[in-house]
Amino acid sequence: MRPLITLLLTCYCSLTYAQTENTYTLNQLKRLDSIATQDVPKGAPGIATGIVSNGKIVYERVAGYANLVGSTLITRNTRFNIASNGKQFTALAILVLIDEKKISLTDDIRKYLPTIYPRLNSKITVENLLNHTSGIRDVYDLWSLKGLTWWEHSFSNRDALELIEKQQELNFDPGSKYSYSNTNYILLTAIIEKVTGISFVAYTNDLFKKLNMPNTSFEDNYKKIRGPLAKAYFNFNKWTTYNWIWNACGDGNIFSTLADQLQWEQILQGRTDNNIKRQILERSQQLTDNSTIKNYGYGLEFGTYKGLNYKFHEGATGAWKATLIRFQSNETSIITLTNTGKSTPNTQTRQMADVIFNLNADATYVITKPDKVGTFVSDEDMIGVYLTEDNFTFQFEKREGNLYLKRIGRNDVQLEREADNILHQTYDPDFKQEFKRNEKGEMTVTAYHTSHSPYTLTMSNNDWTGYNYQALNGKFKNSETSVTIKIKFAGDKSYDIKAGSQRSTKGFLISPTKLLVDNYVLDIDNASAPKMFLLSADRIERVKFLRQD
Repeated sequence: MRPLITLLLTCYCSLTYAQTENTYTLNQLKRLDSIATQDVPKGAPGIATGIVSNGKIVYERVAGYANLVGSTLITRNTRFNIASNGKQFTALAILVLIDEKKISLTDDIRKYLPTIYPRLNSKITVENLLNHTSGIRDVYDLWSLKGLTWWEHSFSNRDALELIEKQQELNFDPGSKYSYSNTNYILLTAIIEKVTGISFVAYTNDLFKKLNMPNTSFEDNYKKIRGPLAKAYFNFNKWTTYNWIWNACGDGNIFSTLADQLQWEQILQGRTDNNIKRQILERSQQLTDNSTIKNYGYGLEFGTYKGLNYKFHEGATGAWKATLIRFQSNETSIITLTNTGKSTPNTQTRQMADVIFNLNADATYVITKPDKVGTFVSDEDMIGVYLTEDNFTFQFEKREGNLYLKRIGRNDVQLEREADNILHQTYDPDFKQEFKRNEKGEMTVTAYHTSHSPYTLTMSNNDWTGYNYQALNGKFKNSETSVTIKIKFAGDKSYDIKAGSQRSTKGFLISPTKLLVDNYVLDIDNASAPKMFLLSADRIERVKFLRQD
């Protein structure tokens, strides 16, 4: 165990360094410390965070315990699972091989992986994998559909590939749109192995050696993960940890330290020597060459934060979470790694940006409420089911004189009228709902909150006269996953749904050809005599189920 006095000296020296560089004021440093430790109570797991500016480490802070058993403190050399933040390194490995003329962005991935989608005519390129435009379904969502809780298993990249080999169709035509899928980066590892003739872990270990990042590695065998590790902890009235038994990697499952991550940011800012060509590193920070997708590149997201252009990524695996944000015009990067379920590094890291760039933390950068009160809308006219184009659903209903909002996967909330056409949540008045008719005369509801931009849903209006609710009863099977779903009408547009040996759940018919089941949408081919339906969720679309009886 590292002595406490050493840890305190490390923190003190880090702060002193920042002051001697005249980078931040004493008040800014105090605010940064407060943000870093806000979710680290006494005797708890914690965080490791740092800032690199103009190639220099200007702030560093660690707090909390890496392991509550033995009271091992977090240090800058404690290893965290940084999850999807590892995608940037998988992409970097691909870029190195592209530079060596061993891979091309425009290569069809079947050149290297001929066993996946052998009958699909559409070209799926390496670039499609890198920027999530392949249309390939996410293996985690496919495992979930099969009733498998992925983190309870020790699945490997080979297991993921075997599942994808059984897929016959895509979510959408390659290149036509963006949809984040972890499968893309697992397939990139298989391409790297095919081209190099060695394991992905061995190849990237050599890459990290060239980057002088000795404590960073993807892990494909949970029994051999090197320490010192920050164990992950949730808090359900007490701190509880769990055994990590996962083996798939490339999309994540990468362990690293604050020291290594700060070293990586210094490399990208061109201030630290390494053995990777500068042009490769610069290319890794750009969008991919040929895509019209502008929000994702080589394992990085692109966006704006309070008017500043930046690159970023979030990683989350259970209680391990990590955030990186890069403001290239300011040449500043902020990293936060955590092993506590109480911490929210995505928020904390951006709060640190507010401090160092003197941004107004309370400023409104999104519309948070209607600009004016509209025409009166009665409770009765509000009642119904509302949808977005991607099938996100609000359902408003009245119980004992009060209006309630129902959303799939969330608790029902009671609403209060605020104005003629505006409601808000009883216990969260910032969550407002504005009702009005669109140019087609359809009733719409726009949801507002301080935490997100407004979004609008449109009421689903259907004629149910003569509708045969029993027609959907039966058993349907998907050959790609071997999942069987049984459907039975339960009354009032509700159905009992049972997938394989999983527990029964409820489905709700929102149109004659659309059934909502938990986070799934079932699009039915024929309301009067259904022979099939297409199932979609967050990262899987149009999974075909055919009637079996």
